[in-house]
Amino acid sequence: MSRSSSHKQQRQKTLLEKIKYDPFLTDEELADYFKVSVPTIRLDRLELSIPELRERIKNVAESNQEKLKSLKSKEFIGELIDLQLGQNAISLMETNSTMAFEKTHIVRGHYIYSLAETLAIAVIDSQVALVGVANIKYKIPVYAGARLIAKAEVKESKGNRFIVWVKIYEKNVEVFRGKFILVSLNENTIKEKI
Repeated sequence: MSRSSSHKQQRQKTLLEKIKYDPFLTDEELADYFKVSVPTIRLDRLELSIPELRERIKNVAESNQEKLKSLKSKEFIGELIDLQLGQNAISLMETNSTMAFEKTHIVRGHYIYSLAETLAIAVIDSQVALVGVANIKYKIPVYAGARLIAKAEVKESKGNRFIVWVKIYEKNVEVFRGKFILVSLNENTIKEKI
């Protein structure tokens, strides 16, 4: 076996492990890691039957949408990547120019807040959950084209009240954080009001 062939096999083995650990790595990030060209990574993925990034995200998101209780999947902002009801959740949002101010290309705050809010609502193990209080901080500007990863964690629950922390990252740098106090409502109470 030639040296380049064994090097390729090792790269492909490591590629499988890296994508299994983090399915959201782009071909560009993988090419940088392996110090090879993007087309080489694409060929490796093709040989290993690893779908492209968008398809990997879609597959993971579809499997988690079924777990949603308090929201319909079309109401959720971003792609739901992982959901452990009552514990934690992860979502992803690819930003684009339609979400940003034309002059500065900075993503409007309500998109970032909506990503955090829907993740906080989704992580609660309840049919109906509402935000009562939100204490939020935008830490640095986010520009169009950024890929945002939101992570939510239920910190406390007492009766029908929950405290959920949500942190949003771009390339492992925190860009937003929020503490949400949510209230779980009885579905029958909602129907009586309507």
